[in-house]
Amino acid sequence: MSITANATGAVPIPWWREPTKDQWLAYVAAWLGWTLDAFDFTIFLLIMVPISQYFGVSLLAVTAVFTITLWLRLVGATASGWLADRIGRKLPLMISISWYSVCNLLAGLAPSFGFVFLFRALLGIGMGAEWPAGAALAMETWPARSRGFMSGILQGSWSLGFLLSSAIYGLLYNAIGWRGLLLIGVLPALSVLWIRRYVKEPHVWVENRRKQREQQREFRTPLLDIFRLRVLPNTITACLWMASGFVIYYTVFGMFATHLQKDLHFGAGAVAFPLALTNLIAFFASGFWGAVADRWGRRWAMIVPAVLGAMVTPFYLFFSDYAVIVLAYAVQGFFLGAIYGQNPAYLSERFPTEVRATASGFCYHQGAIWAGFAGPLLTAWAATQASGFIMPMLITTLGACAVFVIALLLGPETKGMVLSSDITLGVESPAETLPAV
Repeated sequence: MSITANATGAVPIPWWREPTKDQWLAYVAAWLGWTLDAFDFTIFLLIMVPISQYFGVSLLAVTAVFTITLWLRLVGATASGWLADRIGRKLPLMISISWYSVCNLLAGLAPSFGFVFLFRALLGIGMGAEWPAGAALAMETWPARSRGFMSGILQGSWSLGFLLSSAIYGLLYNAIGWRGLLLIGVLPALSVLWIRRYVKEPHVWVENRRKQREQQREFRTPLLDIFRLRVLPNTITACLWMASGFVIYYTVFGMFATHLQKDLHFGAGAVAFPLALTNLIAFFASGFWGAVADRWGRRWAMIVPAVLGAMVTPFYLFFSDYAVIVLAYAVQGFFLGAIYGQNPAYLSERFPTEVRATASGFCYHQGAIWAGFAGPLLTAWAATQASGFIMPMLITTLGACAVFVIALLLGPETKGMVLSSDITLGVESPAETLPAV
């Protein structure tokens, strides 16, 4: 992947010089949106226990906040995906970043738990809206040769956002409390100014919309189009893959801080360190498995770390020694922390340009509906167990990993696909007829 010949075959060029300046700017815009999205969302995972104590409400009630937040992601993703397919990728991205930043600010100022619940729930709409617009913007502009690797860096940057929230939690929580941590979440809104000035729409989308108008074949209801009979198996396996992936993430990473706080009674610094370290490892691992995806294919770059991650799970759940927990959880960051790196590339490659953002947004964020059950159900289940979250987290992780692998085995392989501006939905199309192996 390091070098290739140019269009004439005469001069070898490194992969990072292949993209143009505009392609790099579009990618950075998507990267900023996703990383800052991660910060605003994950900071809440670290302060659920303090919020429950401050307002005198049960932890189950607080976990319900992030459940509703996850569910409303589907609303934002579907709306943003439709807008992105109709009017372009850039404006929905800007709206989404502004939305989730303001909601985090208002939650930090909330005078009651009811207002925290309301504004954090509404944050889910903006959070869901960011991904389809940002992923389509980045993947449509990026060359096919290194798309898997850069997809891993893009999606893996969620871990950088989580790392940032973990670090700020560990360093500042005792000084500024949970309100201060939420108030910091308004800062991502500043990135909108940069995006507005420097980012351009992908050429693939611009040409596709021009052809839709010229041929009078506009796709006004792209969400319905992805359920056409010929596309339906692709849509179903994509939804199953994403749903199981979401359940894995919010079991392994979403509830880990609560496990350390409730079951092992660790303080802020002790909770923050393994999360920060694991998220840093997950970021680099996403790039590593992204490079693997450009060689082995998208599916195997996710299946292999999912299987290995399932094997690692017991080692950080069944030990109370802090050093063992940190080491095992850090290893998990290299495996289950990195199985999401191909989400932008693989979803973008599975669907044609005219419905890409809508399809990606819906398939991705319907998974959030299932993940939304993870917090309350695991918390309720843990309340019945003498060992707390250990067995609920273990069983759920292993079951979801099994579904994840099966869904990928049933899906198509898309490595090396060139994204086209042609209108392909409804005619014989690689996106509709990709082989399952």
